[in-house]
Amino acid sequence: MQPSALRPRFILAAALAALATPAMADAKVVVTIKPLHALVAAVMAGTGSPDLLVQGAASAHTYSLKPSDASKLNKADVVFRMSGTMEAFTAKLANTLPKSVQVVTLQSARGLKLLPRRTSATFEQDDRDHKHGHGHSHDHDTMDGHAWLDPVNAKVIVDRIVQVLSAKDPANAAAFKNNGETLKAKLDELTAELQRELAPVAKTPFILFHDALQYFERRFGLRAVGSISVNPDVPPSAQRLSTLRKRIISLGAVCVMAEPQFDPRLVTNLVEGTRARTGTADPEGAKIEPGPDLYFTLLRNLARDLKACLAAA
Repeated sequence: MQPSALRPRFILAAALAALATPAMADAKVVVTIKPLHALVAAVMAGTGSPDLLVQGAASAHTYSLKPSDASKLNKADVVFRMSGTMEAFTAKLANTLPKSVQVVTLQSARGLKLLPRRTSATFEQDDRDHKHGHGHSHDHDTMDGHAWLDPVNAKVIVDRIVQVLSAKDPANAAAFKNNGETLKAKLDELTAELQRELAPVAKTPFILFHDALQYFERRFGLRAVGSISVNPDVPPSAQRLSTLRKRIISLGAVCVMAEPQFDPRLVTNLVEGTRARTGTADPEGAKIEPGPDLYFTLLRNLARDLKACLAAA
């Protein structure tokens, strides 16, 4: 048989092989929270888009799955989360989802630098964090789960995302790898940028309502001296406010950082009679539109808001 006669068979075989190879656009990827969703979206650029579970200003700490979420999760090929402790609503996912769904816990990524929760007298544990640990005996429960706030950790997370997606969709492995390398280079540039930005306020003492910024502080030389366990849904008593004011004064904090879910009046009342200023830190991107650029906006906003509160008036 002449080579020209074989050519149609080769073309047909190639076409059938292409049809048999699943494209990432058809695969379903679900991510729990905005910062991780941004990193996954950047790795998937040009091949598809991941779904996001925790939308808008909702917090991973208090989120409850909706029926529409359950449907997304059951149909997913891959679900990325930080951990079953950080996103408590995912604690039982691995046991309840179909075996076809791969649940990837990014806090377990090899090479990730994890920090233990701060337990000194000036760092109170948020009641919501205690709820995370019930029924678990994992080491994760003693670790601070906000590891994405260190852009060096984010590079490790990106490598794990590339690894998982490449295994799930080998046809797009080259695209994932290239996107990942580009993303990591941008993260290096971001780290250098924020180090310059925050150098003038390094070591200036401040207090957090919710102890969520430890990774960001360590990477950029900032100095949180304590946190305050305040339930945003329950106004503190006059006695509690008095106790907290004394703490602000005794720790020499020049700033108290709330989060978007806190009523600004609570912060204003808290610092009354002290020299501390007030600010807002948003570690999960509550007010930022989701997408591949969210991670960079999130960290730049944190740097801007902390610098504004910590800088001399």
